[in-house]
Amino acid sequence: QVQLVESGGGLVQPGESLRLSCAASGSIFSIYAMGWYRQAPGKQRELVARIISGGNTNYADSVKGRFTISRDNAKNTVYLQMNSLKPEDTAVYYCNAGGITIATKDFGSWGQGTQVTVSS
Repeated sequence: QVQLVESGGGLVQPGESLRLSCAASGSIFSIYAMGWYRQAPGKQRELVARIISGGNTNYADSVKGRFTISRDNAKNTVYLQMNSLKPEDTAVYYCNAGGITIATKDFGSWGQGTQVTVSS
């Protein structure tokens, strides 16, 4: 079983920055991809950014140039640096990871979510 624990959410004003972290733990053999999704009230969950084991990344158009995803493979941790935050970035942000367990089973796990609120 693989657990994801997120941290770093909070309340900020427009234009400010936040950094989210997500640490994976458990019976992990290898993590192929880690990413961040978000869900605003009344909207579907959407991909924000994703990074795969080779380092390739992809971003939602709405965050390109403002958000940066990075990963520390040794710590099984993914980060999301969010700059120039806008009110429309307000949402619950969820971490996601996919890979293989020590028992050679595929896994896909979600974190519990962390609230990001951008408001003046």
